[in-house]
Amino acid sequence: MEIASVVTRISDIQVYNCDYAEGASFFMGEWKGCETCVEDLKVPHRHNGYSIDILIKGRIRQSIDFKSYEIEAPAIMLMEPNQIHRHDMAEDAELINIYFTNDFLVPDLQGVVSCWRCVFTSGLIPLNEEQLEEVLAYAALIRKEYNGNKYRKDDIIRGLLNAFVIACGRISEPSGKWMNVESSQYNMVRQFKMLVDEHFHEKAQVSDYAEMLYVSPGHLNDTVKALLGKNAKYVIDEKRIMEAKRLLYWGEHSIKQIAAQLSFEDDAYFNRFFKKHSGYTPASFQKSIREKYN
Repeated sequence: MEIASVVTRISDIQVYNCDYAEGASFFMGEWKGCETCVEDLKVPHRHNGYSIDILIKGRIRQSIDFKSYEIEAPAIMLMEPNQIHRHDMAEDAELINIYFTNDFLVPDLQGVVSCWRCVFTSGLIPLNEEQLEEVLAYAALIRKEYNGNKYRKDDIIRGLLNAFVIACGRISEPSGKWMNVESSQYNMVRQFKMLVDEHFHEKAQVSDYAEMLYVSPGHLNDTVKALLGKNAKYVIDEKRIMEAKRLLYWGEHSIKQIAAQLSFEDDAYFNRFFKKHSGYTPASFQKSIREKYN
């Protein structure tokens, strides 16, 4: 597959957005480090949906939102929407990529998997040979259905994908802790994270999201902390800080412009907020991160 045919620039931020298969909600493909097209994977880009990479052989150097990882096979790499990343595959590397949008797993099926989004907080799941065999079995079933053209193909893929995500969660957390909480709590956290993704530019308080979810701020905070290990305000602030870092590194925005985009009262408050959460002023972060990666 030629990546160049599906990569397009978005906005004025120097990143790339990959809409696989001309905007399809599900995609499955394979990459080998010896192929010339993988050079395009070194270009920083981000996806609209979720990405699961099964590294079968070799190794890969991966940068995700300013963190670098040296990953040896076998392993699973999971990415949420809008995480800026790039891959540098060794020549002997082989991986299977599964991509799907948030809408592909319809609400009814999301409920079956409970908090399937929570699995993606794992980021990286090392595998042993037995676990690799298990995930490849799921991948083979999904690939067979994906490459075919049978009636209700997407419904079958959704069911298999649900099972695959549960298997990933079971491998990353064998105790099943993330599956043992009431589904209503998982649904609240799922909805909260989706709302944060949509509204973090203009809504920064826990009370804003509690109101949209028809619960008290205290209840929302306790539920989020129980499932994610961090309180709701931390999740909101983390999202805002990450977007600020992306704008500082990838874009050509002034600090005042970034403060305005993220609805800070003024750039002085943005400076204090950024330093509190990152240890750097926006200007010093921008200078150090560009020196590191350029």
